[in-house]
Amino acid sequence: MRGLIPLTDNKSTDLKLNEFVNGGPVAPKDPVEKRSGFFIMFDTIIEATARPDGKFSQEIYLEGRLIDKARFAGGITDEAILEHLKSCSGFRRLVHSIGISVKSNEQESAGVFFVLENWGVTSKYETGTRLRIPCETDGSETILTLEEYDWSPDDDVPGKFAFEFEREGTLATVSIIFYLNEGYQVPEFQVEPPVDFRSESYREMIAKSLLNKGNNKRLKAAIDKAKRGEDVTIAYIGGSITQGAGAKPIHTECYAYRSYAIFKQMFGKDDGGHIHLIKAGVGGTPSELGIVRYDRDILRNGDVNPDIVIVEFAVNDEGDETKGNCYESLTLKALTSANKPAVILLFSVFLNDWNLQDRLAPVGEHYDLPMVSVKDAVVEQFRLTKTEGNIISKRQFFYDTYHPTNAGHQVMADCLGFLFAETERSAPDLSDIVTDKPAMIGNDFIHTCLLDRSKIDDIASIDPGSFNGTDADLQSVEMDDHPYGTPQFPNNWMHKGESGRGSFKMTIRCKRLILIFKDSGNIEFGSADIWVDGLQKLTADPHIHNWTHCNAVILFNEQAATEHTVEIRMASGHEDKHFTILGFGYVS
Repeated sequence: MRGLIPLTDNKSTDLKLNEFVNGGPVAPKDPVEKRSGFFIMFDTIIEATARPDGKFSQEIYLEGRLIDKARFAGGITDEAILEHLKSCSGFRRLVHSIGISVKSNEQESAGVFFVLENWGVTSKYETGTRLRIPCETDGSETILTLEEYDWSPDDDVPGKFAFEFEREGTLATVSIIFYLNEGYQVPEFQVEPPVDFRSESYREMIAKSLLNKGNNKRLKAAIDKAKRGEDVTIAYIGGSITQGAGAKPIHTECYAYRSYAIFKQMFGKDDGGHIHLIKAGVGGTPSELGIVRYDRDILRNGDVNPDIVIVEFAVNDEGDETKGNCYESLTLKALTSANKPAVILLFSVFLNDWNLQDRLAPVGEHYDLPMVSVKDAVVEQFRLTKTEGNIISKRQFFYDTYHPTNAGHQVMADCLGFLFAETERSAPDLSDIVTDKPAMIGNDFIHTCLLDRSKIDDIASIDPGSFNGTDADLQSVEMDDHPYGTPQFPNNWMHKGESGRGSFKMTIRCKRLILIFKDSGNIEFGSADIWVDGLQKLTADPHIHNWTHCNAVILFNEQAATEHTVEIRMASGHEDKHFTILGFGYVS
């Protein structure tokens, strides 16, 4: 076991970050083996990813998620136990120590640091305790005993765990267990048998995912092209699940890459080199942003004409202001492309069995599209025990509250693979999909185009004012089969605290306009007031979600194109802070 010692300049009393570093080994006061405990992570694969601060780490966010982790990873149902996990004070009353085990996938590993961060009351990311401890990478357990350390009086909620490695791309299998103080007891942990992906019951579960075969004319055309050895491109657009979150390594274990590989194996000729992948998932974003990204990220600004487009926004679109208009517009944008691609609607699911299938599936029914529901495949059997017929548990399927594990991603890929197989063996539909009919929800945004710093031309007249910088600290996502991140909206306009107080001013003639701005956890960012035609539309707050990603908001939606003026200026009291305009989506 390894211990921690406080830094000599510890400043917890004046609400600075209360940080600890590794010290020498110390003896445990009592054996943790005798204590009751439950897992927060069990045999979970993690991957070291490059971070802006130069570290290579895997973060596990706890705020708002720790109770779910205790439920599905630890099997905890006692509400009194779970209530303690809502705050740092309750956490310390409940938890005696934390056991951390790390088994590196590399033969020679230089070690890893485990980090626990609490969020503070006064300043969320600055005034809570931070513990950092070295761990072996041979699978042995390291114990962090909570009572041995001073804690910041400003601790509010457990914020995150992190594992810091020395090399990018390092893979490891980790477990984290909370050993409890005396007086608390939880049921003994039961190890589950591995998922049998070759069983008949698994195949029956996968078959339940086929929500609608749909009109197969276009999908069969793509399959036939592949069989002839012609170039076929499969494109995926969606949120973080499509990006590959939870898959380790993300670029080859995500459902998009796996289902692409299934298609290539089923229908490709020779080595399948004529089957191509486009993956364009961006975490934390709805179809409201997807419709802005489509030309850039799927069509690659006209260089690519995909044969198959898979749309996955079933767990992201709760924040879509249009309540499905942007989703249907995105679907139609793909369907009405000149090369007539097949469009497949994919419905993923969250840990709480929720998605927006009831809202979005009618769009697919309206156009008779192939639809695949992961929810329909797995949720019913989640409620069963192994003896009752459970095939894959929530613990095995979910990496966290929102994202699948490698096994979960494989289930998603196999669901798509079942659609491919069913389509191949079905009789062909002779007539094509009908798109020129009244929309189910709406199609106002079908012709949305991206406007950023690189694409002004004759579209708009812009005076950036004090928004004359360029932000390089952007949300990055793993596109296609790349293991590295691609920065989103690099051609942006950034206001910095020292750049003055001038407004960003734009004149544009269009029907509809979407603003995309940066959300950030950095306290240096502040709010900006958005004015349209002389009236204040909203105050854009970059701390709604407090992590670096892209926020889309509709500034206006009208039936006729007219000239509009847009002014963006820092909100009162925020003039010395930062704000980044990532771009706009407009409909002429």
